[in-house]
Amino acid sequence: MIRKYLELIKFSHTLFALPFALISMLVAARGVPEARIVIWILAAMVSARTMAMAFNRIVDRAVDAQNPRTASRPSVTGEVSIRGTWVLWGLACGTFLASCRMLNPLCLALSPVVIVVLNGYSYAKRFTHWTHLWLGLSLGISPLGAWAAVTGTLSLEPVPLALAVLLWVAGFDIIYALQDEDFDRGLGLHSLVVRHGARRALVFSRLFHAAALALLLSFGGLLKLGLYYFVGVALVGAALAVEQSLVSAEDRSRVNAAFFTANGFVSLSLLAATCLDLFLG
Repeated sequence: MIRKYLELIKFSHTLFALPFALISMLVAARGVPEARIVIWILAAMVSARTMAMAFNRIVDRAVDAQNPRTASRPSVTGEVSIRGTWVLWGLACGTFLASCRMLNPLCLALSPVVIVVLNGYSYAKRFTHWTHLWLGLSLGISPLGAWAAVTGTLSLEPVPLALAVLLWVAGFDIIYALQDEDFDRGLGLHSLVVRHGARRALVFSRLFHAAALALLLSFGGLLKLGLYYFVGVALVGAALAVEQSLVSAEDRSRVNAAFFTANGFVSLSLLAATCLDLFLG
């Protein structure tokens, strides 16, 4: 049963956003902060994502049931009940609020905004073609939250990193949406792929990824990070180039490879490079 709940929320995808929150945490502290802060940041990140994914499965259950790609999800097959999903959502939401309270008053004050943003994403594709940017925002606020958790203040310093995550996520979500172009169009759901077609949507994806790379460079310059970090950014650029080369409007057969492999490498390689920079640079 635990395996089905992990499958429900795609727990492995936590690797996409979590490394960027850890990068922000490490840079804000110029090293590893006290264990209490690390533990509660991890708890906040995992619970926030779990909450958002559980809510998405509840809101999209009827849509998922009609889509052959998602019809086998545990929320559709009944392997995880709607009641069970609501319980998971409530536990995750409570854990997130408790984690924010344990961090500092600022994190607790901002937590309702985070809850609205994360849960609101599930409705975005029903009314806006820019749904990819909403998903990007949902992950992009994690570096801001981690910075606030360490410093107890709002600051402009992590904003380039947050915007980089926003655009990186939006770019790869456009690629992911290629799989559902016909289905989404038929059901009246929105995306840039539906609005502009695959070819033009991929142009947006590439522009978003180029801008994300520039923002990562600006973050390193603003925070005076060293060679290891910028080598990490170069690796990110190479991974994004490979990701973009794997798909086209005519060939979508390698979307999963582009989505999972390349993006996992992006987040983990930059985290590793940042650690090397802070501890060895």
